[in-house]
Amino acid sequence: MIGLGPVVATSTGFSWDPVTDLRQMLAFEFMRNAFVAGAVVAVVAGVVGYFVVLRRTAFAAHALSHIGFAGAAGAVAIGVNPLWGLLAFCLSSGAVIGGLGQRLRDRDTVIGIVLAFALGLGALFISFYSGNSNEAISILFGEILGVSSGDVALTAVIGVVTLALVAAMYRPLLFSSVDEDVAQARRVPVRVLSVVFMMTVALAVAVSVQVVGVLLIFALIVTPAAVAERVSRSPGQALVVGVVVALLSTWIGLAISFYVDYPVSFFITALSFGAYVVVRCTSWLGARSRARRAQVAVA
Repeated sequence: MIGLGPVVATSTGFSWDPVTDLRQMLAFEFMRNAFVAGAVVAVVAGVVGYFVVLRRTAFAAHALSHIGFAGAAGAVAIGVNPLWGLLAFCLSSGAVIGGLGQRLRDRDTVIGIVLAFALGLGALFISFYSGNSNEAISILFGEILGVSSGDVALTAVIGVVTLALVAAMYRPLLFSSVDEDVAQARRVPVRVLSVVFMMTVALAVAVSVQVVGVLLIFALIVTPAAVAERVSRSPGQALVVGVVVALLSTWIGLAISFYVDYPVSFFITALSFGAYVVVRCTSWLGARSRARRAQVAVA
């Protein structure tokens, strides 16, 4: 078990002291690093994820995470920080996927083929690695509690670069995401934007992998954005909601893992999935209620 927060005895039994618990959690350097790294990743994932959902490129983002696994596994095999391998493979693959364009009929087929090859390549690299298997497992499922101060700094730098890229192309990217035909007619560089955006997604994937791993990357990049898309009425509002959902899922997941000896990534994915289920059920119930009122009005 990672830790056990203080339980205060009272005349009526036991009570939880959140302030004391928070102080105890933050007394550990690995928890401070995890909260900071998680915050950076949540903000980046929430912002980039909105455009991933808006552009309907969720499968491409998912593929990038698995392709990055091959790069990370190769880096581990030669004794290099896995993040560098992730970045190399994700960025190069992101440029290729972006170059395929939004409308290429067999784009998903091509991505799937490359994805299968990358997974096989990752398995090959893992077989070359003779060290502790925990490092390889952390690539798949994430290990935010193991990030060092150096990892936090590197994550922050990559996060700032990613957000700066999104800010620089925000208006044309939003325009081309909503209506690509009109954007192209207005001479917006749609193909260039597609390439740069997918490379930006690659950066977001690379920083998110250390939190939830390549197998659970949807939890932070897609799910909060999907929640935001359903409850927001404007792009700005959707960005804020996506970031908040990702941030709360990450921080609450970290807090729960401090007391329970189970993977942090499970709690993060469960919380974000739970938020999506609640939003979907609420939307469905609201639609049913409106339909009943309409039937009554017609009758």
